[in-house]
Amino acid sequence: MNWLVRPLWNSKEGRLRAGWRVLLYIALWLVGPALAHLWVGRPLAEWLWWLFPQLTIFPERVLFSLLTLATMLVGTWLMVRYVDHRPLRDLGLGLDRHWWCDLCFGLILGAGLMLFVFTVEWLAGWVTVRALFWSAPGSGPFLLAIFGPLVVFVVVGISEELLTRGYQMRNLAEGLYLPPLSPRLALLAAWLLSSLFFGLLHIRNPNSSWISTSYLVLAGLLFGLGTMLTGRLGLPIGLHITWNFFQGNVFGFPVSGNNYASVTFIAIEQQGPILWTGGAFGPEAGLIGIVALLLGGVATVIWVRHRYRVLRLCDHWAIYRPWRTRPVALDPLRPTP
Repeated sequence: MNWLVRPLWNSKEGRLRAGWRVLLYIALWLVGPALAHLWVGRPLAEWLWWLFPQLTIFPERVLFSLLTLATMLVGTWLMVRYVDHRPLRDLGLGLDRHWWCDLCFGLILGAGLMLFVFTVEWLAGWVTVRALFWSAPGSGPFLLAIFGPLVVFVVVGISEELLTRGYQMRNLAEGLYLPPLSPRLALLAAWLLSSLFFGLLHIRNPNSSWISTSYLVLAGLLFGLGTMLTGRLGLPIGLHITWNFFQGNVFGFPVSGNNYASVTFIAIEQQGPILWTGGAFGPEAGLIGIVALLLGGVATVIWVRHRYRVLRLCDHWAIYRPWRTRPVALDPLRPTP
């Protein structure tokens, strides 16, 4: 009977093996919000709109996005507590001062990289500005309309980083830490695999291609770099949020093939060579986006070196330590004792 259980259960750690944990979390990520919307979202929205009619000015997707975020946070806590047998901070969610500083830097970095993309394309004559503070007919006042995509991209940034960088990287690194791989190599392999999954996650997006998917794998590598160097999700969450929001609703570009420019600070018309601009998929499928990713990688390394006075991989992410045997507090930049 042992041979039946062994592929599923790690008897040494007393929990499911890493691959099954990752698959279970992906299922939760895919199904949990959908069920919450079906069972709770619609009745909750109708009840709130009946109780507070003024809330009807907000798009329905705002309420559903907030419900998605709540579902994912609760689901993640249940997974790490009862399946992973670890504290939530082990996924890079130790919300200390360093975490919030990393978040702020990530927010600034994502905005700056998209400003770089817009400036280059504008100077090259590849974009034409046709309106400022623009919202499509029926979208409502600009200040209210822009709130919707902001909430959506905050939720996307947190949930996708929890999935790919927080949960996947941590668990894959632990699962891959087997002879002959060292903790460092296991973490690097987990970084690559989670970035590959991140790219494939967008393969069914509108206007996608193998080129855009490949470039999104590189974007996943950038988002994961901050996690590997700090052991925290603050930097990639911040970067992910403003990378998307500034791309779609500040500068009016498509975001991973989706058009969010029904409300945008700068409404544009885009021309130029698709090889560089990414065409209908947006900058993430163009060479200018690759340049931005490389600049983001350099900026991330400089930030970590300046902020933490050390530059090394947090390879302790590949080493599982049972909850009850660990010290009260661990420095994410130091190996697990």
